[in-house]
Amino acid sequence: MRVLIVEDSERLRDLLAEGLRRAGWESEGVGTLEEAEAAAMTGDYDVVLLDRGLPDGDGLDLVRQLRTRPGSPPVLIMTARGTVQEICQGLDLGADDYAVKPVTLAEIVSRLKALQRRGSRDVTPLTLGALSFDPVSRELTVGGAPFDPPPRERTLLEALLRNVPRPVAKQALEGRLAGIDRVLQPNAVEVCVHRLRSRLAAAGAGVVVQTVRGLGYRLALPEDGTEAGA
Repeated sequence: MRVLIVEDSERLRDLLAEGLRRAGWESEGVGTLEEAEAAAMTGDYDVVLLDRGLPDGDGLDLVRQLRTRPGSPPVLIMTARGTVQEICQGLDLGADDYAVKPVTLAEIVSRLKALQRRGSRDVTPLTLGALSFDPVSRELTVGGAPFDPPPRERTLLEALLRNVPRPVAKQALEGRLAGIDRVLQPNAVEVCVHRLRSRLAAAGAGVVVQTVRGLGYRLALPEDGTEAGA
């Protein structure tokens, strides 16, 4: 599960990220509405954890935008704005759940699990070549056999699979890797792509990671014309 945390308090953002990491989830944190809009456009998230009181606007503006896009992730609002009118406003505009601060991390995790279960119904595996990914169990297989790359490569591969046939920007992939390691080397994505290419070839996955000049990377079948090198 990958969570976009939209919260202007850096301390609370870090606490939430650490709590989610311990629960086995990846996260990316931003502190403004503008950053949230950019992340939602380029990232691939299973759920958005959203504060309303942001420095540059109301978090509900992001909810409005997300609800105009097919397949947008569910939204859990977590805010100090807790009047009946404010709660109803958030839910009526498209939020999937609404939690009023102060709220415990345990409750947030439970609410996120509920949203995950709700969003996981009737989800079919993503398949390309001999490679298959179950979005619910997050199990990767090649030809029916388990395929278990290291965390960085798995994270990158999931992002590419979820976006087939579209390329994923290098910046977006860096954001995904930052959910695992806060400090990244400048060439972290290139190194990860190189290792993933070798691992996919050795496993006989029948797919390649293409470099799309000026755009990023995408996962494709070999006959689509891959470029060698990261």
